[in-house]
Amino acid sequence: MDLASLCAAFGLSAAAGLNAWLPLFAGALAQRLDLVDLAQPFDDLSGTGALVVLGVLTIADFVGDKIPAVDHVLHAIGTVVAPASGAVLFTGQTGADTDLPMLAAILLGAGTAESIHAGRAAIRPISTATTAGLGNPVLSVLEDLGALGLTLAAFIVPVLAAAAVIALVVVIVVPWLRRRPAADSAGHA
Repeated sequence: MDLASLCAAFGLSAAAGLNAWLPLFAGALAQRLDLVDLAQPFDDLSGTGALVVLGVLTIADFVGDKIPAVDHVLHAIGTVVAPASGAVLFTGQTGADTDLPMLAAILLGAGTAESIHAGRAAIRPISTATTAGLGNPVLSVLEDLGALGLTLAAFIVPVLAAAAVIALVVVIVVPWLRRRPAADSAGHA
């Protein structure tokens, strides 16, 4: 199994958890420009029509996620889109270079993206409540920068992308998991 491809796949699927469209668009564009060689089904996304659709969705999500209330709708939609994006990115990165079964790649990609997305989506209502929504655009920009950074790292220095995913899990997912049992036990008291 190619460790670099696996590290890149985790980086790309985590990036999809932060911004479902940006890594898909960036990867498809990189494929189109022959900067990377990705496996099926990802390479189909480098066609002109798919690139236009992905570009429009990336821009719409970028703008919409900076608007309070719209960002919450986008996060709800992201519950489905982020894991699908993560699955496509993971399988596209690992397809030809690893002996990882496709079902495992789909599950790993979807699970990674959804874990990051769930942590991200849990933070946003806290920001809305504590900053009256004024902090949400700042969080959105940080998420977009994180998605872009993870995407670039996945293609350039895959091991760095995997290390960043571990850091994201520690920063985003672990506190979210810790908060849930406390909230569950408080509801039973």
